[in-house]
Amino acid sequence: MALAFAFSPASMNAKQYDECIRQLAAAGAGAPAGRLYHACYGDGDKLRVFDIWESKEHFDRFGEILKPILERLGVDPGQPDVQTVHRVIKG
Repeated sequence: MALAFAFSPASMNAKQYDECIRQLAAAGAGAPAGRLYHACYGDGDKLRVFDIWESKEHFDRFGEILKPILERLGVDPGQPDVQTVHRVIKG
């Protein structure tokens, strides 16, 4: 069962987000197994992230790589809103 994860950090800007993506790619986690969809949206220092994952287990494995990167960048992702995905329509 796929899950949607919506993160609303107290503060995250484009520079922090872009550096996070760069570090994830360098760690071999730029396109992690089990992630079906990723989007970053918002303005200024209020960027948010929305992901769809195949399972919580896939997300948790990715989180082991992501958490230290976010800590180094000074980003507290807060607690995500996690919901079951009813349907994904591509295109």
